[in-house]
Amino acid sequence: MLASSSRYRRALLERLGLVFACADPALDEAAPEHEAPASTALRLAAAKARAVAARFPEAIVIGSDQVASCEGRRLEKPGGRENALRQLRTLSGKSASFDTAVAVLDAASGRLLARSVPCLVTFRDLGAAQIEAYLEREQPYDCAGSAKAEGLGIALIARIETEDPTALIGLPLIALCELLAAAGQPVLG
Repeated sequence: MLASSSRYRRALLERLGLVFACADPALDEAAPEHEAPASTALRLAAAKARAVAARFPEAIVIGSDQVASCEGRRLEKPGGRENALRQLRTLSGKSASFDTAVAVLDAASGRLLARSVPCLVTFRDLGAAQIEAYLEREQPYDCAGSAKAEGLGIALIARIETEDPTALIGLPLIALCELLAAAGQPVLG
């Protein structure tokens, strides 16, 4: 089970060729003000897996969460054009951290394995016309930081530093494969 309603996470998990279903964890994702982004991502990934495991007690449940931040401020999903415009102006020429956590929970045994994967994204110096053109074409209002690296947002980015490029999209597949193997569910049998 994938504890997510995210189309991005679903598409990433499909890459592994696993048979799975999705369930919305319906979870309050509020975070304490001073909780570190990686800690928030780990806590929420585990909480999402537990929420879905309560409804599917025999499943292997995958939960994931991502927290983005720049200069100590969290970057939420913009939800609309004005917020996306503001985020991209703020990110111009700066680096942002994207901490993506994945949790694998064996609902039957209660065994939980989790890992956080950091990703540092450095943005190009962005002009107003570039930002406007990007927002017009991509409309990234459901992505933290307003830049879809799997789409046209890659043109906004100067550099990505991570051990797992899928972490930036929202589900670190390298880490997930390791956790599934450790849980006795290897992707390649």
